[in-house]
Amino acid sequence: MKKIAERVWIVLILLSIFAFLLGYLKLVSTFVVGVLVLSTFLKGQLIIDYFMDLKEVRLKYRIIPTLWLILILLCITIAYYLPVVKN
Repeated sequence: MKKIAERVWIVLILLSIFAFLLGYLKLVSTFVVGVLVLSTFLKGQLIIDYFMDLKEVRLKYRIIPTLWLILILLCITIAYYLPVVKN
Protein backbone atom coordinates (compact mmCIF):
# COMPACT_ATOMS: atom_id res chain seq x y z
CA MET A 1 0.00 0.00 0.00
CA LYS A 2 2.87 2.36 0.73
CA LYS A 3 4.15 2.08 -2.86
CA ILE A 4 0.75 2.98 -4.27
CA ALA A 5 0.48 5.99 -1.97
CA GLU A 6 3.90 7.20 -3.11
CA ARG A 7 2.91 6.86 -6.77
CA VAL A 8 -0.37 8.66 -6.18
CA TRP A 9 1.51 11.41 -4.34
CA ILE A 10 3.87 11.82 -7.31
CA VAL A 11 0.91 12.05 -9.72
CA LEU A 12 -0.67 14.70 -7.48
CA ILE A 13 2.57 16.70 -7.45
CA LEU A 14 2.91 16.45 -11.24
CA LEU A 15 -0.68 17.56 -11.83
CA SER A 16 -0.18 20.47 -9.43
CA ILE A 17 3.01 21.54 -11.21
CA PHE A 18 1.17 21.29 -14.53
CA ALA A 19 -1.61 23.57 -13.24
CA PHE A 20 0.94 26.01 -11.79
CA LEU A 21 2.85 26.21 -15.07
CA LEU A 22 -0.32 26.89 -17.05
CA GLY A 23 -1.12 29.76 -14.70
CA TYR A 24 2.44 31.04 -14.58
CA LEU A 25 2.73 31.08 -18.37
CA LYS A 26 -0.73 32.69 -18.57
CA LEU A 27 -2.02 30.01 -20.91
CA VAL A 28 -5.70 30.62 -20.29
CA SER A 29 -8.41 29.64 -22.72
CA THR A 30 -11.71 27.83 -22.46
CA PHE A 31 -10.03 24.56 -23.41
CA VAL A 32 -7.26 25.00 -20.83
CA VAL A 33 -9.83 25.78 -18.12
CA GLY A 34 -11.64 22.56 -19.02
CA VAL A 35 -8.38 20.62 -18.77
CA LEU A 36 -7.65 22.21 -15.39
CA VAL A 37 -11.09 21.33 -14.07
CA LEU A 38 -10.63 17.72 -15.21
CA SER A 39 -7.18 17.52 -13.66
CA THR A 40 -8.56 18.99 -10.43
CA PHE A 41 -11.29 16.35 -10.43
CA LEU A 42 -8.68 13.65 -10.95
CA LYS A 43 -6.59 15.01 -8.07
CA GLY A 44 -9.61 15.18 -5.80
CA GLN A 45 -10.66 11.66 -6.68
CA LEU A 46 -7.16 10.35 -6.01
CA ILE A 47 -7.21 12.02 -2.60
CA ILE A 48 -10.64 10.57 -1.84
CA ASP A 49 -9.63 7.06 -2.93
CA TYR A 50 -6.12 6.76 -1.53
CA PHE A 51 -5.49 9.34 1.18
CA MET A 52 -8.96 9.28 2.69
CA ASP A 53 -8.78 5.50 2.18
CA LEU A 54 -12.25 5.21 0.69
CA LYS A 55 -11.27 3.01 -2.24
CA GLU A 56 -12.28 -0.21 -0.47
CA VAL A 57 -15.53 0.96 1.16
CA ARG A 58 -19.05 0.67 -0.19
CA LEU A 59 -20.07 2.96 -3.01
CA LYS A 60 -22.60 4.86 -0.90
CA TYR A 61 -19.77 6.13 1.31
CA ARG A 62 -17.51 7.01 -1.60
CA ILE A 63 -20.20 8.86 -3.50
CA ILE A 64 -20.68 11.61 -0.87
CA PRO A 65 -17.23 13.23 -1.20
CA THR A 66 -17.26 12.61 -4.96
CA LEU A 67 -20.58 14.41 -5.37
CA TRP A 68 -19.28 17.27 -3.21
CA LEU A 69 -16.21 17.51 -5.44
CA ILE A 70 -18.35 17.52 -8.59
CA LEU A 71 -20.64 20.19 -7.13
CA ILE A 72 -17.77 22.50 -6.22
CA LEU A 73 -16.04 22.06 -9.58
CA LEU A 74 -19.34 22.57 -11.39
CA CYS A 75 -19.91 25.84 -9.51
CA ILE A 76 -16.40 27.03 -10.37
CA THR A 77 -16.83 26.06 -14.02
CA ILE A 78 -20.21 27.78 -14.31
CA ALA A 79 -18.81 30.91 -12.68
CA TYR A 80 -15.94 30.95 -15.18
CA TYR A 81 -18.05 30.37 -18.27
CA LEU A 82 -20.87 32.77 -17.34
CA PRO A 83 -20.59 35.99 -19.31
CA VAL A 84 -19.54 39.00 -17.33
CA VAL A 85 -22.39 41.44 -16.79
CA LYS A 86 -21.22 44.99 -17.45
CA ASN A 87 -22.97 47.98 -15.96
